[in-house]
Amino acid sequence: MDHLLGGILIGLLFGLPVGAVGTMTIQRTWNGGIRAGLFTGLGSSVADCFHACVGVFGLTLISDFLLKYQVIIHILGGSFVLFMGIRLLLKEEDTIPTESKTIHPIQMFFSSFVVGITNPAVIVTFLFAFSYFGISPNTGLLRKILLVIGILIGTYIWWGALSTLTNVIRKKTKNFDFRYLNRIFGTILCLFGIAILLPTFFQ
Repeated sequence: MDHLLGGILIGLLFGLPVGAVGTMTIQRTWNGGIRAGLFTGLGSSVADCFHACVGVFGLTLISDFLLKYQVIIHILGGSFVLFMGIRLLLKEEDTIPTESKTIHPIQMFFSSFVVGITNPAVIVTFLFAFSYFGISPNTGLLRKILLVIGILIGTYIWWGALSTLTNVIRKKTKNFDFRYLNRIFGTILCLFGIAILLPTFFQ
């Protein structure tokens, strides 16, 4: 159980920085309700879970591939975030959207998964966290599985809390100009996309 709790703690710590996925989660919750935010957050949690598996189970073939081609992967991820930001900036919508107008849950899941999975450096960060919590290659299989499950739970607790808080604020807000909101989140996503791309090009 210690490894499960440790995994939850690591997941919570990894989820706290809002970043591009956090911006997507808030924007989609505001536009489409808590269900939209939960599906968006789930994609990121699964991506984190994948990176955690690569780190904790020592899947060096996968980690070597991801780290070797991380420049290309970062370019793809940054371009995708930038594309979503530009699309929001160009979106014209001044009324509260209905659930039927929101994108499909699978698309919500996949888009956030793509953003999460295109950050191979997360593997290195996970390895540091595992070292801090005393996780070694000699750790038993069951404990490793509990750790990964804990990370999935921890990250999803954060996305659930963020979606719930956003939904509460959304319901209390009346007569909001959604074109203004889309411009705010679109600008933030564009900045995140540029922040991902610039260091890559300078390398």
